[in-house]
Amino acid sequence: IPITLGVILNSYYDVKFNFLGMVFAALGVLVTSLYQVWVGAKQHELQVNSMQLLYYQAPMSSAMLLVVVPFFEPVFGEGGIFGPWSVSAVLTVLLSGIIAFMVNLSIYWIIGNTSPVTYNMFGHFKFCITLCGGYVLFQDPLSVNQGLGIACTLFGILAYTHCKLREQEGNKSRLAQRP
Repeated sequence: IPITLGVILNSYYDVKFNFLGMVFAALGVLVTSLYQVWVGAKQHELQVNSMQLLYYQAPMSSAMLLVVVPFFEPVFGEGGIFGPWSVSAVLTVLLSGIIAFMVNLSIYWIIGNTSPVTYNMFGHFKFCITLCGGYVLFQDPLSVNQGLGIACTLFGILAYTHCKLREQEGNKSRLAQRP
């Protein structure tokens, strides 16, 4: 609850809302949540590590995108997939691919070793650090309400971490007491 309240406070005082944006945001949250739960379930079901899951998932994602991309991106000519490419464009695409690989690998590793909820806590923490970093490094304006939102979110993350650590200690002590 504190995390949700904190994210709402930050978003409400930072972003302009409209109905279409809310629909896309809700769909994004739904799809992302389902994806994260699926990653955790498949990793445990198949008994694979993060690298193995990525090895099998990446070709399927590429095949699905191969069908969809031509509807949204030009295929031939200037700026097209099969058009002329500059060296900087090729390097940018390669760098983007490497970063995407590393992001996916870290997602699978965190979810596989913890849970989708813990991964989301990490994402909210990253969000708070990004907002604070923007304020400190670039003097981005930060309203009092956004500050309260960040504090509320961080409180929720700390409470979640405390509860998880307590749960782990309880599990360890129960295992130690078993004959």
